[in-house]
Amino acid sequence: MKNIVVSDLTLRRMPKYLHFLRPLQKLGHEFTSASEISRALGIHHTQVRKDLALTGVRGIPKVGHRVDDLIKAIEEFLNWNNSTDAFLIGTGNMGAALLGYDGFNKTNIKIVAAFDADPKTIGREVNGYRVMNIDKCANLVERMHVHIAILTTPTVVAQEVTDMLVGAGILAIWNFTPIKLVVPKDVIVEDAELYSSLAVLSRKLTDVLASV
Repeated sequence: MKNIVVSDLTLRRMPKYLHFLRPLQKLGHEFTSASEISRALGIHHTQVRKDLALTGVRGIPKVGHRVDDLIKAIEEFLNWNNSTDAFLIGTGNMGAALLGYDGFNKTNIKIVAAFDADPKTIGREVNGYRVMNIDKCANLVERMHVHIAILTTPTVVAQEVTDMLVGAGILAIWNFTPIKLVVPKDVIVEDAELYSSLAVLSRKLTDVLASV
């Protein structure tokens, strides 16, 4: 499994499958099929089967997949079955919103500390987290062996903060800033691209309104 190259598109589809499967599990459905998932999500059934095959889970001919087994297999494939600690850097509007977001419970990402450089914010509690001085971040990354950082800082300091995080041992950054971060090849950066998505939405809305 470790040697299999998985595309980003496949990885982005996997949570969609979980989003479909979890309500079935709560309703007590024992089985589902690739065809049923395909119809519900609008993803071609061949693609669904290919994606599910990557998890190693096997279905029962003419019956389908056990919902419980499928959820477990996808969670293990995404490494969502093990809690992964993360630091959040920047507790402005976006950072504060993420600190209060309970959806992380479904991915088992656990924000264990929040940091900021603003003296007015340091020491305050934001959605249950006591904000710490960013000067303490590097030391705590090393001591706590944290490998994931969620970056929600102002754009002007994003690269500087990134350099500090990478130097301290951070291996993966979820970037909510609009800039392209420069990192070593062995560091993973996933851009949230909120601004790009908003631009597409706004442009499409403009086109729709113009045609009305």
